[in-house]
Amino acid sequence: MPLNRRTFLERSAAAGVGVAVAGAAAAPAVAEERGKDHGHGRPRKRYSFTVLGTTDLHGNVFNWDYFTDKEFDDKAHNDVGLAKISTLVNRIREEKGRSNTLLIDAGDTIQGTQLSYYYAKVDPITAERGPVHPMAQAMNAIGYDAAALGNHEFNYGIPVLRKFEEQCDFPLLGANALDAKTLRPAFPPYSMHRLRTPHGRDVRVAVLGLTNPGIAIWDKQNVSGKMVFPGLEEQAAKWVPKLRSMGADVVVVSAHSGSSGTSSYGDQLPYVENAAGLVAEQVPGIDAILVGHAHTEIPEYFVTNKETGQRVVLSEPLKWGQRLTLFDFDLVWERGRWVVERVGAQVLNSNTVAEDPEITGLLGDEHKKVVAYVNQVIGTSTAAMSTADAPWKDEPIIDLINHVQAETVKAALAGGEFAALPVLSQASCFSRTAAIPAGRVTIKDAAGLYPFENTLEARLMTGAQLKEYLEFSARYYVQTPAGAPVDTSKLTNANGTPDYNYDAVSGLTYEVDIAKPAGSRIVKLSFEGAPVDPAARFVLAVNNYRASGGGNFPHIAAAQQLWANSEEIRNTIIAWVQAKGSVDPAEFASVGWKLTRDGVPVF
Repeated sequence: MPLNRRTFLERSAAAGVGVAVAGAAAAPAVAEERGKDHGHGRPRKRYSFTVLGTTDLHGNVFNWDYFTDKEFDDKAHNDVGLAKISTLVNRIREEKGRSNTLLIDAGDTIQGTQLSYYYAKVDPITAERGPVHPMAQAMNAIGYDAAALGNHEFNYGIPVLRKFEEQCDFPLLGANALDAKTLRPAFPPYSMHRLRTPHGRDVRVAVLGLTNPGIAIWDKQNVSGKMVFPGLEEQAAKWVPKLRSMGADVVVVSAHSGSSGTSSYGDQLPYVENAAGLVAEQVPGIDAILVGHAHTEIPEYFVTNKETGQRVVLSEPLKWGQRLTLFDFDLVWERGRWVVERVGAQVLNSNTVAEDPEITGLLGDEHKKVVAYVNQVIGTSTAAMSTADAPWKDEPIIDLINHVQAETVKAALAGGEFAALPVLSQASCFSRTAAIPAGRVTIKDAAGLYPFENTLEARLMTGAQLKEYLEFSARYYVQTPAGAPVDTSKLTNANGTPDYNYDAVSGLTYEVDIAKPAGSRIVKLSFEGAPVDPAARFVLAVNNYRASGGGNFPHIAAAQQLWANSEEIRNTIIAWVQAKGSVDPAEFASVGWKLTRDGVPVF
């Protein structure tokens, strides 16, 4: 694989490394202070600038929910989208002076909404004379200076990512995204930006981009043999000294990695998924880290570097363009160089401003096209179905996913060696607001039920392995003694387990006893009315994220793969509904599992 569509050196010169931010510094950013300057009493030169940051935009340009076909809203009345971010950015640039600001992103840009999906799959940017991706158009118009790669950048395959990279006027950075053969950077590791001050002494700001090692697992089918993703700390330790030796006065890391030091893929890789805090602690020479990936809000968080004692500021703005991070730097000229005297961070809420009409106008046609697409009718349903109670009840809407997956795998294995084995299926509640209405069913209804671009596989599992798999899944529930009141708002997500890491398995019947400790909760595990034989063999229909090790469920990643499909599960569901014409829950819905306490059903 070539190092890049443009070689690294070409990219460095053209857009990546050494990006110059021209223009004289605005008055508020500079000052001179009378005082001791190494005994000479000369005025001390000072300069201030701001780095603005977003992360986990996930295809959000407009304040719009394509799954509900209306303006986005949540309980906290957050807003989303780059059009809102643009208004905030314009305001800060006006306050600080355009030349005293940089705008960066920490990844997960091109996946997440039907707008981004449409231009990856329906009207793909990779087609001959294809369109320009809406995220590239919006980010170019707003004037981003650099963006780190996120793990979801790889969901659509490397050709789509390379085309998106080509369409961006700013570099996509990934110091730990390496070519598998040469082990050289497959993307620019960093970009260098020169801020002009009135003192005749420019400030050089290096932005180092780091992405998530979990890409090797989660998008194995797209990157295996092509790219490798070593740990963030290892690559930061390699690059930060180089950036300092190249004259960087300030080093900012844009890391698509949470701050907590945890991993969802266990010991499958020797790297930490959420390593931003470890990078700050272990690698000297970093001034600030823009954090991504974890979808949490961290306005300002300081980590002390173990070697130097320097405090490094971290900030993570909330996902989808709900927040904008501001890193404010104050520098002083000392001993012939600029030194960071102070740096702090804060976040701004995008629900305080209107959408930028320049951005909404720029992409109005694309928005209308996607709205028309998601409202296409694909069939009907005899009853309404919802995920509202799916985290704690076996609901028909999750049974629908499992039914389609099991049917698809059975058809794929028909006539082969494993055709006689029973086919089970796993599914998660990806969204608690997904619904299939009674009456007409549209693409947006199916897409809202399955918002990720996962594909389907078949893996061979034993009864004993499935029991351990289900025990692992049941860690999701907070232990609740028999007789104690049950508050569903506090029942799930134990130990930070997200909804998408709780699997319900169809084809078996079982109880989850939440009065028992995690690891001993699965009781009455049966198949066709008889206890499951630990040695019995089953086929599990499973999404590629889980099959690749996502969530670190036991046995599944090492299980024999019997079949795999490149079609997205979402599209398989859509095609199934179209073929059936009418969806009747009576054909597939059943209560295969339930929550209990000492044998008494919770609900």
